[in-house]
Amino acid sequence: MSTPQRTDDLVVERVEGHRALDRFIRLPFALHAGDPQWRPPLLTERRAALTPGRNPYFLHAEAVYWIVRRGGRDVGRISAQVDRLASPAIDGGRAGHFGMLACEDDPAAIEALLRTAERWLAERGCSRVSGPFNLQINEEMGLLVEGYDTPPMLMMPHDAPYLGGALEARGYAKDKDVYAYLLDTAAELPQAARRILSRGLPEGVVLRCGDLKNFRAEVERLVDIFNDAWSANWGFTPLTPEELDHMAKQLRPLIDARLIWFVEQQGQAVAFLVCLPNLNEAVRDLDGRLFPFGWAKLLWRLKMGRIRTARVPLMGVRKSAAQGVVGALIPFAMVNAVRDSARAIGFRTVELSWILEDNLPMRRMIEAMGADRYKTYRIYGKALPA
Repeated sequence: MSTPQRTDDLVVERVEGHRALDRFIRLPFALHAGDPQWRPPLLTERRAALTPGRNPYFLHAEAVYWIVRRGGRDVGRISAQVDRLASPAIDGGRAGHFGMLACEDDPAAIEALLRTAERWLAERGCSRVSGPFNLQINEEMGLLVEGYDTPPMLMMPHDAPYLGGALEARGYAKDKDVYAYLLDTAAELPQAARRILSRGLPEGVVLRCGDLKNFRAEVERLVDIFNDAWSANWGFTPLTPEELDHMAKQLRPLIDARLIWFVEQQGQAVAFLVCLPNLNEAVRDLDGRLFPFGWAKLLWRLKMGRIRTARVPLMGVRKSAAQGVVGALIPFAMVNAVRDSARAIGFRTVELSWILEDNLPMRRMIEAMGADRYKTYRIYGKALPA
């Protein structure tokens, strides 16, 4: 680690080297040891995600990490990031992000972490800081503020309840809330959804499963649709082909063609939906380790259908196809298709997340399908001194 920054009996150290990174990754394991809802991430995956050269995020971004210690003991951590592809800050200036926030209920330690991250971002010309992003909006994002009584799904965070108040005490305020919805695959569809779906897709519009034999081409279609569909949304950061390819390779053992859906209009792909088994359920008792026996347990649970939950992390409809009656039908058709296929596979619930609080058309569609909002994640922000 580099030269530590001291505040009273607190020491903030920048993470450098493999051993320090392992301490950074493992810190939440101790913090959440008494929380039955927290799910330990896979250590190998976290090392890769946070290491330049192993995560394509670093092709367009810079990130640093810090650990805060009290009395020689690690008590908290934070990251700070500058992403060249990220949308400008709401004041029009350069946006800076913080993330990976985890700390004991120690206001002074949390303040020291935030102050360190803010200083680093200000030195790089950022006019505003927002987060948490772990490490970016297309990965884990938001601080859990409602829904602590259930475990997080794949690629969704789980945080201590006191962190929101600690951020607000440091001058942070809400930038945006995002929601997670839970869909019961066995529940009868509400009458309104049945009525909409009974119309069927018009001639020339086709709903189809993913084609894993042409996986590369499907990935390219997905990226193209995603970047078009989401380009005007709050916080948009384009998904690069390298990032999606990296994600697809990591999640390849989880991918089932029955859980990937495309809508084609006149032969062109105009919408997609991806659903993945909830890996958090499969690794809940592995303590982050795949060796020596974790791989065997994980593969057995995936193969034998022992997972009962799934998540839809990616969905999009091209702007050109999102208008009118057809545009309104497409999301209903895709969610209904994945609902049916998930139930047939054995998934009892499917999470649809995350959904922007002001994305009212999507929220209304999801609620019309019978899903319930059960978690809220908040993005906080504040201005940085010039």
